[in-house]
Amino acid sequence: MNLFEALLLGLIQGLTEFLPISSSAHVQIAQELLDLGDLTKPQLTAFIATIQIGTELAVISYFFKSIIEIARAWLKGSFKPWRDQDPNSRMGWLIIIGTLPIVVLGLSFQDALENDVRQLWVIGITLVVFGLLLGVADKLGRKLRPISDLGFGSGIAFGLGQAMALIPGVSRSGGSITVGLLLGFTREAAARYSFLLAIPAVLASGTYQFLKSYAFLPADLLLGTLFATVVSFVVGYAVIAWLLRYLIRGSFLPFVVWRVGVGSLLLIGLAAGVI
Repeated sequence: MNLFEALLLGLIQGLTEFLPISSSAHVQIAQELLDLGDLTKPQLTAFIATIQIGTELAVISYFFKSIIEIARAWLKGSFKPWRDQDPNSRMGWLIIIGTLPIVVLGLSFQDALENDVRQLWVIGITLVVFGLLLGVADKLGRKLRPISDLGFGSGIAFGLGQAMALIPGVSRSGGSITVGLLLGFTREAAARYSFLLAIPAVLASGTYQFLKSYAFLPADLLLGTLFATVVSFVVGYAVIAWLLRYLIRGSFLPFVVWRVGVGSLLLIGLAAGVI
């Protein structure tokens, strides 16, 4: 992997992490098209884990004030009766509760998820199927409920949607946003909670993968990895800011069209032997 390829993958990660189009799918497709066969699996794992940390640092930076308020309120009043808790304290519990499904399912099916389903055929199918589900949810959802309507049940439901992203091509934000829309939440509320919900799981997973495999990165690849991480951070931050403004009035239709288009082209390319 040369510096240009590393920066390109960092750009793709930053652009796609927060859009409901699956960053893992786009990064893996790019890997195949760039023919990065000179890298070992541990090297690729370390590279991807590191640039994912870059995008999650973008989330933390963007929501830093909210995160501090949530943490302070939770530490101060998390064990009060639910109705007496500050809204930020409740959000702290909802993030914890919503994170449980992806932790339990990820640990339970770790081997299968890492070795059996990370295939381009799976990615092509999930891009199309879950893209269509997002379109249906965006069309049929009432889109009236604010983020303050979140409760234990909806928190778990969002978490199950996020956990679907353990299957490559589903999209972490796409899965949880689809659930949120079906539950009647506004587009902006579903996206905002989805971003906050992703922080613990992605940081924990990315840090674990990085610590487990960073030693496999030679000096030249480590430099490219660091540059790509910076790119993913900067681009990811810009995408969050743009998406939350866009969703105040815009729909998810462009992302549905993109998912179905990319997934269909990928399946056609695989069937024809081009990819």
